[in-house]
Amino acid sequence: MQKLFVDAKPDEKVILTGEQARHIGKSLRMKTGDMLTVCCGDGNDYGCMIDGITSEEVVLTVCYKQANKSEPTVKVTIYQGVPKSDKMEDIIQKCTEMGVFRIVPVLTHRSVSRPDDKSARKKQMRYQKIALEAAQQSGRGIVPEIGKMITLKEAVQNDNCEKKILFYEGGGESLKTLIEKNLQSISVYIGPEGGFEKEEVELIKKNGGEVATLGKRILRTQTAPVAALTAIMLLTDNME
Repeated sequence: MQKLFVDAKPDEKVILTGEQARHIGKSLRMKTGDMLTVCCGDGNDYGCMIDGITSEEVVLTVCYKQANKSEPTVKVTIYQGVPKSDKMEDIIQKCTEMGVFRIVPVLTHRSVSRPDDKSARKKQMRYQKIALEAAQQSGRGIVPEIGKMITLKEAVQNDNCEKKILFYEGGGESLKTLIEKNLQSISVYIGPEGGFEKEEVELIKKNGGEVATLGKRILRTQTAPVAALTAIMLLTDNME
């Protein structure tokens, strides 16, 4: 069933306007009597029926409420070294589908792409829209937050997750030995093209990070976060 996210908790009626209304009517070609799911991030899905539809407004009636069962038990934050071109968009889309809680673009020594503040804010807005679309498509209960671009030092200083894991091409511990099923929050550090410098690895380790491996193969910067997140979801029983 089609899912849409709204800002306010649904009452008996929900009125959608603007882009959402046009998407339902023109792109999805839905009509009066069709059902869709509305979510506001409160942990519930609201089954709604279309009561009225125009090119600029859609009126929904809430028919039922049920708990959303798609959210993982562990909240994973990915601190992603800023990559080149549109690789970040792919990372956000795929990791949202896999259940990520938050993604933060991080500037490292080897980050080639270094947008100015204005460009970074514009990118953040686009990234958040990509996360929204991926969350709706995959049936998520929340839309992952896409944080503003920060430095690696800022990232480690503000990281309050229970478990901090750095994936490094220089090798490390197996995830099987680091991940416990009852963990509630995990942060993942992924380098850009070229990976992390040794000083950056030491910085993360001094702030409680543990070095892990994703196998003997060297993964691309856009592949590593998806592989890491998939492994974490499997080890925490969130792939069942």
